[in-house]
Amino acid sequence: MNIIVCMKQVPDVTEVKFDEHGSMIRSGLPSIVNPNDKHAIEAALTLKEKYGGDVTVISMGPPQVEEALREALGMGCDNAIMVTDRKFAGADCWATAYTLGVAIQKIGTYDLVITGQEALDGNTAQVGPELADSLSLPLCSYALEVSIDDGKVHVLQNMGTVVRELEAPLPCLITADKAMNEPRVAPMDKIMEAYQKQIITWGFDDLQGNPDNFGLQGSPTRIRKIFSPKRAKAQVEFIDGTPAEAARKLVDKLKELNLL
Repeated sequence: MNIIVCMKQVPDVTEVKFDEHGSMIRSGLPSIVNPNDKHAIEAALTLKEKYGGDVTVISMGPPQVEEALREALGMGCDNAIMVTDRKFAGADCWATAYTLGVAIQKIGTYDLVITGQEALDGNTAQVGPELADSLSLPLCSYALEVSIDDGKVHVLQNMGTVVRELEAPLPCLITADKAMNEPRVAPMDKIMEAYQKQIITWGFDDLQGNPDNFGLQGSPTRIRKIFSPKRAKAQVEFIDGTPAEAARKLVDKLKELNLL
């Protein structure tokens, strides 16, 4: 089984700055592997251990994304591909999914594509579904468990209050729920070995795609304003009376506030 994992490197900060186009300014910020993507990596490695095959991790970003790819190799991934070029900069979810889709088509044969639930720096949860659409793959999102049988994937999907079972033919794209597993920690010796492995690098000229669909130019999203919402000061009101009286007053108050 050949599995491709899409991974992102994100800033390890609670507050970030944006340029005039609404794109995050990443220079000078410490970066980490997107936590949700580690669940995708763990899912791929678990499936590899059960069914055999290879795990290829791919990431689009600036050259420093190599560090994140080395960590993924240290966790146990077999191959790593870095998609980097200034022409890819400023990509929104759609352009990112398009670029990754073109890169995955260049890879060729695969059985599964696994992504994290969402990225820490955007929290849109859109790249996985949009990538599935770009590759014309069935989508099994928010996966809690995954198994393979007779050319089909079986997924337990987290629907919040309920869990439902999905079945789809291979190849398929899965987004890993953060409750799916506990990602392994790459041992230091494996990370050191990872720095001896080759990472394939693809740029704009290596991908056979529509130039108009890459980077900021290919991003339909336009951000008008970015701001931190102000928190309203909490107001506390005490209700007196017997339990029955207090209950009636509470119901009246909730109706007054259109909460009932």
